[in-house]
Amino acid sequence: MVEASPHHYLIALGSNRRHHRLGSPRQVLDAALLALESDGIDVLAIAPVIETVPIGPSRRRYANGAAIIATPLLPDALLALLKRIEARFGRRRGRRWSARTLDLDIILWSGGSWYAPAPPLIVPHPAYRTRDFVLRPAATIAPNWRDPLTGLSVAQLCHRAARG
Repeated sequence: MVEASPHHYLIALGSNRRHHRLGSPRQVLDAALLALESDGIDVLAIAPVIETVPIGPSRRRYANGAAIIATPLLPDALLALLKRIEARFGRRRGRRWSARTLDLDIILWSGGSWYAPAPPLIVPHPAYRTRDFVLRPAATIAPNWRDPLTGLSVAQLCHRAARG
């Protein structure tokens, strides 16, 4: 049996709710990376975690990070796995931008762009280009990864987002 060559992804991780067993949001992100590995995902690089203010109604600060991963899974299959991991961590679907134990998003994919209507999935993530809380961690591990739609690197996008 021939193994498929791996796809590389830049994923964003976020948490702003303590987990009853795992602890603080930073500890949740550490545990999420271990969960990815236990589900067969190769974690190639991990960005330092930063704390950020929330967008929307939540009042709790976020722990945000990023990771480069490798897997033979295509984006839709990876999204399904990420949603299962979020559910295992107690993530409940509900209000947009509310407090959450774990949020895992596909930001970039080595295959370029991807679109699926159901469940909705757009890669590159449609909002990441302006989100400092995604770009700052991402720029530490993937500064030269280029957005397939704009041609700009993650470092260039991060610089633009910081200028505001």
